[in-house]
Amino acid sequence: MNSKDMELATFGGGCFWCVEAVFQEVEGVDKVISGYTGGNAPGKPTYREVCSGLTGHAEVVQVTFDPEIISYEDILTIFMTTHDPTTLNRQGADVGTQYRSAIYYHNDKQKEIAKAVKQKISAYYPQPIVTETSPLSIFYEAEEDHQDYYRNNKAQGYCRAVISPKLAKLRQLHANKLKKENT
Repeated sequence: MNSKDMELATFGGGCFWCVEAVFQEVEGVDKVISGYTGGNAPGKPTYREVCSGLTGHAEVVQVTFDPEIISYEDILTIFMTTHDPTTLNRQGADVGTQYRSAIYYHNDKQKEIAKAVKQKISAYYPQPIVTETSPLSIFYEAEEDHQDYYRNNKAQGYCRAVISPKLAKLRQLHANKLKKENT
């Protein structure tokens, strides 16, 4: 597929290792890059700086996908149903603004789709959706050791306790959207 036919989506849903692992399994996703956005600190932030909570940045992933295979709406639905969009600045034990639920849209069409998906998904949660919807201003790629984290560290405790169950939920909820080799 020609890169000009690809689209970008950028999300924050807690620890970027979790969100990255989810989207690496989705049919039509070409690549997933962990990074940071949404803050106001000058210059490229480091993981340690973002984890301090002082930069205002969130841990996010930038997903490159083929809209001929999977729609932005389907990408958003997977995102919204594989993390808890009702907890403010928290996903499980990960607490702080850097772990906020956020959709960073790339254009007005994505903004409108995000609004519609959030409205549709809200019917499935007893608490209000707190997922932020903001324009993407700049995306900073995270350090190399944060890329492909789950694939490279499956035996690590956090991966076994947090990411593996999240992937099991993904497989259960979205079996028809997963890459063929994983189904």
